[in-house]
Amino acid sequence: MQGLRMCTRWLGAATRSINKQIILLDVSRITGASFPNDFHTTAAKADDSFKIPHWLQYNKKIYPPQALDEEPRKAFVCHMKSNIKYPPKKMWYVAVLVRGMTVDEAIKQLSFVLKKGAAAAKETILEAQQMAVEQHNVEFKSNLWVAESFVGKGMVYKGLRRHAKGRPGMVHYRYCHYYVRLEEGKPPENYYLPAPKSKQEMLDDWLTQMRQRKITSSL
Repeated sequence: MQGLRMCTRWLGAATRSINKQIILLDVSRITGASFPNDFHTTAAKADDSFKIPHWLQYNKKIYPPQALDEEPRKAFVCHMKSNIKYPPKKMWYVAVLVRGMTVDEAIKQLSFVLKKGAAAAKETILEAQQMAVEQHNVEFKSNLWVAESFVGKGMVYKGLRRHAKGRPGMVHYRYCHYYVRLEEGKPPENYYLPAPKSKQEMLDDWLTQMRQRKITSSL
């Protein structure tokens, strides 16, 4: 009797697995999709989750005329590359590297960085340089420096990875946006503030600190 019950259970499980395989085969024939490799848990339509950044709108901004005694406003151009297949945390190191550099120096440095995001950043800077000359009246393409360079979070696709004993594991495929702003002129001597002090300034600070010493419980 026990053997008959086990046989019945085995037949029921076998028929269920056969029915599932037949359904998957029929769907794959119709849609041309292979489920084991293309399976994901992200929504089919992800257009609503991705909003177009407003970074490029700064190029269309019109400024009022300047007075004769006012310092001339430097020309600049904003550019970006959206949904790069690279994690934002890894792309951050590439973006920080070129801040405050001239365009030529930034391109040289990125050419020798062995990271996937360096190629995307280099391509974005070259496109921004071309836009500055052709669309924003910059006379010399080498007279530009990287005023801003930062990363934003892009789309995240979720998937499954097979673990031991038939258990699934969640996988996140992360994308990022890279933003850059080139400004006309020479870069500042110290991009990151506060600037390092000179020898005389450090000596004056030390003298001031020594003169402010006080003996506790004295007159």
